[in-house]
Amino acid sequence: MPDPIRTFRHFRDVPDGLWRWPNFSPAEIACRGTGQLKLHPEALDKLQALRDRLGKPLIVRSAYRSPQHNRNVGGAPRSKHMDGTAFDIAMSNHDPVAFEAAAREVGFFGFGFYPRSGFIHVDLGPARTWGERFPVRAVPFAAEAPPAREVLADSRTLRGTGAAGVATVGAAGVEVAQEVLAEAQGAVLPLVPYLDTLRWLFIALALGGIAVAVWARLDDWKKGLR
Repeated sequence: MPDPIRTFRHFRDVPDGLWRWPNFSPAEIACRGTGQLKLHPEALDKLQALRDRLGKPLIVRSAYRSPQHNRNVGGAPRSKHMDGTAFDIAMSNHDPVAFEAAAREVGFFGFGFYPRSGFIHVDLGPARTWGERFPVRAVPFAAEAPPAREVLADSRTLRGTGAAGVATVGAAGVEVAQEVLAEAQGAVLPLVPYLDTLRWLFIALALGGIAVAVWARLDDWKKGLR
């Protein structure tokens, strides 16, 4: 035989021995406007079961409402809140999807979704839903890994710019050597024309390296690698 439904003029009138829901107090379940309380054991059992299943506190925004208070807040004329079988629970510390699934598992059938106000209404039924569901919350990690960066050692751009740098340094070195040898004259004077040719070779190599680097960068952009 189910426990009887009892109504108390004020939540302070509920006997301590009658209250068996450890994670809630009569003040949380009572009418916010009048302090009255309709104690519905089956509904409170399911509320406690939901709390146990989720393992997190349930912030009760609204539970029992007296008919007068229900009218004052614009509640539905036949709101389940007046029966003591409905609860509005804040989603500030819950994932709405997980909360809904757990609430259905413990035996709630009526669901109202209020994402703008930040709570979900649950009641004992009949089975129905209303309102717009909460948007899916972002996961703490990216769903898809970004494209892998080009390995530095394999970079065509790096190879091209490296070759250009080496060639530029080489050309400058040849020019310095040419000036030194020109001053020495004598036995090394015949080498000066060859050094001039070598300098132009290094310059050509530098220009080629720059061209390779530019082409590699454009090709990477086309392939979406950068």
